[in-house]
Amino acid sequence: MVSIFGPVLMPVELRALQSLKLWHDVHLGLVHLGRDLSSRQISILLTICLEPPPHTVRGLAKKLDVTKPVITRALDTLGKLDLVSRKRDEADRRNVIIQRTVAGALAVERLGDMIMARAKELPR
Repeated sequence: MVSIFGPVLMPVELRALQSLKLWHDVHLGLVHLGRDLSSRQISILLTICLEPPPHTVRGLAKKLDVTKPVITRALDTLGKLDLVSRKRDEADRRNVIIQRTVAGALAVERLGDMIMARAKELPR
């Protein structure tokens, strides 16, 4: 169905076993892609890519209910993979602004594509 604003998203209802199969297949796909990220790292990357900026270490720590050092360690890994970048906030030098990179945005787009493809393969 299409509206003047674009496609209308229809809700999808999955049974518990289908949900688990989808979760399994997506994570297996991530391992096969060589992007063996932890759930925390994926959550941080998705937050940075899907929610409006600005993103700070302090804000991410609050959102995920973890300490700032936990976020910093995850960002170290995401930075080494060129999925996110960090820079000092010029308005408040105490803050570090976290941004997605082009590679990070593309990785999230590929993840979305993979989820849709795997969902279509689920047994009905």
